[in-house]
Amino acid sequence: QVQLVESGGGLVQAGGSLRLSCAASGSLFSINNMAWYRQAPGKQRELVAVITDGGTTKYPDSVQGRFTISRDNAKNTVYLQMNSLKPEDTAVYYCRVFGRGGDDYWGQGTQVTVSS
Repeated sequence: QVQLVESGGGLVQAGGSLRLSCAASGSLFSINNMAWYRQAPGKQRELVAVITDGGTTKYPDSVQGRFTISRDNAKNTVYLQMNSLKPEDTAVYYCRVFGRGGDDYWGQGTQVTVSS
């Protein structure tokens, strides 16, 4: 069993910053990619950022230059630093961890609300 525990969500004013964390624990042999997704009300879940085990990162245009994904392999933890937040960034944010055996796991989600 693998558990992903997210933290760091909350309410922030436009232009502010938040840092999300997601720690993986349990029967996880080895982690490959780690990623953050978000889902706003009435919209599909979308990829926000991904980081490979080698540290390569990728972002969609909507967050490029504002969000930064990073990871601490020793702690099996992935982070998402979000700067210059906009009201349209309001969503539930989920972490996703990919195991080397082809398995993947989702966090429970953390609410991020950006007020205008």
